[in-house]
Amino acid sequence: MSQKKTALVCGAGGFIGSHLVRRLKHEGFWVRGVDLKNPEFSATAADEFIVGDLREQSVCRNVVDMPFDEVYQLAADMGGAGYIFTGNHDADVMHNSATINLNIVELAHKAGVKKIFYSSSACMYPEYNQNDPDNPKCSEDSAYPAAPDSEYGWEKLFSERLYLAYQRNYGLNVRVARYHNIFGPEGTWTGGKEKAPAAMCRKVAETPDGGAIEVWGDGKQTRSFLYIDECLEAMRRLMDSDFIGPVNIGSEEMISINGLAEMVIGFSGKNVSINNIPGPTGVRGRNSDNTLIREKLQWSPSMPLRAGMEKTYSWIHAQVEARKSA
Repeated sequence: MSQKKTALVCGAGGFIGSHLVRRLKHEGFWVRGVDLKNPEFSATAADEFIVGDLREQSVCRNVVDMPFDEVYQLAADMGGAGYIFTGNHDADVMHNSATINLNIVELAHKAGVKKIFYSSSACMYPEYNQNDPDNPKCSEDSAYPAAPDSEYGWEKLFSERLYLAYQRNYGLNVRVARYHNIFGPEGTWTGGKEKAPAAMCRKVAETPDGGAIEVWGDGKQTRSFLYIDECLEAMRRLMDSDFIGPVNIGSEEMISINGLAEMVIGFSGKNVSINNIPGPTGVRGRNSDNTLIREKLQWSPSMPLRAGMEKTYSWIHAQVEARKSA
């Protein structure tokens, strides 16, 4: 009987991490997960789950204690626009995430980890290429001259360079992907760290027929959103390939934020209006450019945004109803 492949998922208590653990288990991996907290909405599928703070070197040493076949570094201090763009959390966001990455990359190198994935973000792209909501430029080669729209984006850019430097200097086998707004069931949907798809679903689910929801900004800012299952498929293909990255993992189906709200209102069956109010919005336009990932991995998303949003809305609607009756 062949030895099971081993995987470590850092950030396994989070949205993408908990789904990833399930996928790796399904593929036959032995999986260790680590996070500050257990997954919020379902039990972890990991063989072993360590609750610990990856800012602490002692915790990291206990976690990265063998030459794992694959390590996925998803752990970060992050949230939606209300967390990232207010400026109130900049020091924490940069310090916490950079500390985790400095710890993990060094220990992965020392432990002889065979391959490590780092999750960067579209937030590292220059703000000056994303001022036109209809024509944002987010091709991988547009990253420099650097001018991210947030300190979160600057930390992601720093950490990309950190992992790639370990690849060059120490031969650490790294893979770097830039996520574009991953969403789906079992993601944060309330409390201030939720992202736009979950926030829209929650607002509509909580609003009675004839009511109104608030949308930050003029609602004409654009984004693309990728369903979680698609994200996992792209990640696994990247890990199985010889391509290092950085590469975008996202959808090219761009929509305005008001358009997203209207979509959710449409399938909720409610008569709800939109009230645009001042609030943090980030760049005017952002959309994944999938030219490179199509070329290198022959991957592009198969699920339309609407289908993923319907699944997400039905999950969040159930959460809202359960909270009401609790």
